[in-house]
Amino acid sequence: MVFSTIVFLCMFLPITIILYYVMPKALKNYFLLAASLFFYAWGEPKYLLVMLFSILCNYLFGIWLFRLGSRQIPSGMDAGMVENAGTDGYGTDRRRKKAKLVVTLAVIVNIGVLFVFKYMTFAMENLQKLIPSLPVWQIALPIGISFYTFQGLSYVIDVYRDGGKSVQKNPCKLALYISMFPQLIAGPIVRYKDIALQLDTRTHSAEKFADGVTRFVTGLAKKAILANMTGALADSIMQGDFSVMSASVAWLGAIAYTLQIYLDFSGYSDMAIGLGKMFGFTFLENFDHPYIATSVREFWRRWHMSLSGWFRDYLYIPLGGSRSGNVYLNLLLVFLATGIWHGAAWGFLLWGLWHGFFVLLERFLVNHGKQKARSGIAAKTFGWLYTMLVVVIGWVLFSLVQLDQVLTYLGIMFGKNAGGFHAYGLRYYLSNQTIFYLIVSVLACIPWKWKKPDGLVFDILQKILILVLLVLCFVFIINSSYNPFIYFRF
Repeated sequence: MVFSTIVFLCMFLPITIILYYVMPKALKNYFLLAASLFFYAWGEPKYLLVMLFSILCNYLFGIWLFRLGSRQIPSGMDAGMVENAGTDGYGTDRRRKKAKLVVTLAVIVNIGVLFVFKYMTFAMENLQKLIPSLPVWQIALPIGISFYTFQGLSYVIDVYRDGGKSVQKNPCKLALYISMFPQLIAGPIVRYKDIALQLDTRTHSAEKFADGVTRFVTGLAKKAILANMTGALADSIMQGDFSVMSASVAWLGAIAYTLQIYLDFSGYSDMAIGLGKMFGFTFLENFDHPYIATSVREFWRRWHMSLSGWFRDYLYIPLGGSRSGNVYLNLLLVFLATGIWHGAAWGFLLWGLWHGFFVLLERFLVNHGKQKARSGIAAKTFGWLYTMLVVVIGWVLFSLVQLDQVLTYLGIMFGKNAGGFHAYGLRYYLSNQTIFYLIVSVLACIPWKWKKPDGLVFDILQKILILVLLVLCFVFIINSSYNPFIYFRF
């Protein structure tokens, strides 16, 4: 079940909201957990066991670490002070070694589950090229496994770091954190520490619910209207006949996909954040208008921020970060992992390394005084053009995945085809309607700063606008046969 379907919008969501709010406070978490498990089981019934296994393992690891820890924060210190002071809460070297063993086991189990279901088939297919007799097991990929695996792993690591003090002793609450349907299948990656208190003491209000509805509908419009329209254009080009494709058409396809991936992904994040508010939760932002970035480094500070932050805190810093070791190697490993996280194909790996190369290049130039801060309009414009060129080419790697297709398509983009750079092919794809949606999609990628007027009239107009937008979303969903879920590989 995905958010942009009639089943979710007209059945699951309204029924869940009504039952949630009539439930006694003591039962709300349990009901939301049951609803989340049902949500996942709707499309992935047999793989629900995989997620439950992951939840159970991470719960037991957390309890194990709690029992090894001192269980109490020293007098006058909070959890942050304990960590900064180097007091890990385990007391003895023996306990500390056992705790390291537990967290190591947690990493092995979580990454092992992810590897088996997401990368095993890919690994065996590549090994078969070296060993033809090797059989290949076709293992289906459970939707959302990358998200809930990383959430469970971050929980265990955080419990380890504070000596077991942040452990969740109630297995149902931990299960709710990992399986909560708003962010289960498309993120953002939510840290346990960010919502731990909300599991017990979150607040509900009409204003918060209304803000959630507004955010949800905005995200739904991004997905159901703009992303689907640009995605249909991108697919018609990038899945078409390369032999007769001109460079201009190839660029149009790449730009259309660039718009689709942002509007789709940020739309799902908007919907997740909005749904969270509707149930009393506050999730951190996941996107900050990445297409206005003037460097690749800035792009990654704005794109999929929950994933970037996860790799920073749980991979980059443990590797030594910028303080120790080879910072360039650390960054390269992070981007390699980022690419692999997105899917089991060489295109994803190359996409990660492609971005990693430019991040490393920019860092090198800054560190050696070869690149100054872009303060002028001309410098910022150049930085933006360079960044978008890197990003658009990267999305070709991400979209096509297969190396032969990637190389062919990139060759077409740069004129290595019979079609050359002629623009005649654009007329076939660029109708007045398509041009309109492309313009609106571009505008939707730009931050618009304006002061919200006060007054009842504006509030009424805003609610009417959201209602109209919701109706339009229903019209597009019902009338369109194109409504892909592009995160099935995650």
